[in-house]
Amino acid sequence: MTTKNLTETSDRLAHLAAIVLQRTDVSHEEKELAGSALAQHHTSKQTSKVIGSLAAKILGDKSSCYEAKELAGCVLSQVRHVQAQTSNTN
Repeated sequence: MTTKNLTETSDRLAHLAAIVLQRTDVSHEEKELAGSALAQHHTSKQTSKVIGSLAAKILGDKSSCYEAKELAGCVLSQVRHVQAQTSNTN
């Protein structure tokens, strides 16, 4: 039986990440978050705690763009989901 990564980045969020990466007016942190989201698109890669912390920072930053904040919210939900899966298997 194979397991699917339930926290995989959706096509819509991958598109948002691509938009963030193309923008010239976004911060390095926003681009890093977008790159992480794209790295998870159609792969088994999972969100790290470091990227989760970065996502929280972006959500709290008033100057972050809308797309980056939407990505950040998704990333934070993935971190929590991964932690819950880890806790349940121990």
